[in-house]
Amino acid sequence: MIRHLRRYYWQQQFQPGLLGAFVNPFFLARRSLAKAVGSFAPMMTGSLLDVGCGSQPYRQLFQTGSYCGLEIDTAEARSRGVADVYYDGTTFPFDDQQFSAVLCNQVLEHVFTPDPFLREIHRVTAVGGKLLLTVPFVWDEHEQPHDFARYSSFGLKALLERNGFRVVKHRKLMDDSSVLFQLTIAYLYKVLQPRRAVTILLLTALVFAPLSLLGLFFGRLLPKNEDLFLDQIVLAERQP
Repeated sequence: MIRHLRRYYWQQQFQPGLLGAFVNPFFLARRSLAKAVGSFAPMMTGSLLDVGCGSQPYRQLFQTGSYCGLEIDTAEARSRGVADVYYDGTTFPFDDQQFSAVLCNQVLEHVFTPDPFLREIHRVTAVGGKLLLTVPFVWDEHEQPHDFARYSSFGLKALLERNGFRVVKHRKLMDDSSVLFQLTIAYLYKVLQPRRAVTILLLTALVFAPLSLLGLFFGRLLPKNEDLFLDQIVLAERQP
């Protein structure tokens, strides 16, 4: 029973249903991201490399021939024990054009030198292979001090193109009033700094969940603003 509850709680952190609003302070952001990744997942085929895989929260969304999670070789990453392969932070330990698809989810903002990083992704991706990339745009500093950049849609496109990728599809996520509700929750979370799990759950259920549900409502009711958005997702194709 406890194991099932823990698994349900973990799932609600990354792929939340409506009830996830009551256990996940970042419900709006995670819900939007999971839906976007899920909508692009069928376009990723063959062998897939998940760069900076973390806990591999979206692995089950991809029906690929093989799935390999890659992480920088650190004590923290090793302690999670989820990655399939570790690397030195510079060179991926794979052959040229080894993968037909690459996923890079909320990682690029933590890379201080993005050009060499994207060149490595380009190297291990087969010609014509796909890169599915997500990055935040309006979000607070996180995982400090390893938070280095935010990219506009134009900057991200230019960065990908100069490193050998062609943007096939690009989507801005939460480009509506729901972004204001999620940022309000993020502000309160940082200011209140809840530490104990029970405190986080109480705050989420009693304070954050109503704000999240209001965000869903007003996000659909009010006009969009494509210049202010939380995240972006890009499907790009590896060029020769």
